[in-house]
Amino acid sequence: MGKKSNSKELFAQKSKEELAKNSESAVHQYGDKFICMTDRKGQATAGSRSPLEILVDASEGFIPLWAQHQVLRWTFDESALYYYMNPERIKTYLRELLGEALLTWGEAVPVRFSENPDNSDFQIHVAASDNCNAHGCVLASAFFPDSGRHQLVIYPKMFEQTKQEQLETMMHELGHVFGLRHFFAKISEQAWPSEIFGEHKPFSIMNYGAKSVMTDEDIRDLKHLYELAWSGELVAINGTPIHLVMPFHTICMATV
Repeated sequence: MGKKSNSKELFAQKSKEELAKNSESAVHQYGDKFICMTDRKGQATAGSRSPLEILVDASEGFIPLWAQHQVLRWTFDESALYYYMNPERIKTYLRELLGEALLTWGEAVPVRFSENPDNSDFQIHVAASDNCNAHGCVLASAFFPDSGRHQLVIYPKMFEQTKQEQLETMMHELGHVFGLRHFFAKISEQAWPSEIFGEHKPFSIMNYGAKSVMTDEDIRDLKHLYELAWSGELVAINGTPIHLVMPFHTICMATV
């Protein structure tokens, strides 16, 4: 095992007393009796599913992939960072982690990423508490390609892992954003249909545990998949049609 990351200290949360003392900034007052928590903009589309789910996703009856030459606008969920003592340092840390994960996917990355709060397509939401049950803890969760607004959620437990494990977690979640499912989706996630593309080998960033490592096959297959889809040479996988989708901000601007 690698050395534990010191990022846990960076993600120290405010005490209950500090939160109570500054709570006015976290709510909007409406009259004398009604309050409303600050709105979050990273809202998913209705009917979207939890991506606890490298196969390509086909759970909606088609395979969603990003259209060519698209940019995903992202921003931070500032209301979530309110719970932390060092929000600006956290943002710097996560920018670097996201950048390093994208560089590792390299030329296979099918969309550009731009930090832009204007009509953002997704938020990075740093949860205030862990999401654990008898089976273990969720480190992060993401979303599949579509035209909705989403969140890339990161739980505090992730920052207790080694830096390499944090990087691999981010690369794994980006795989979902690019349209990929878990390696084992056809076995244990049959409720959400998927299709196999490329070489289906157990050592993959989309697997779990010791086998969750970025491989040359991961990068090659993702790059080849998008090249074929964009050229029109590949319109379906095993009979399931491919739909090229646009990010939320492009749809929003088109309807204004």
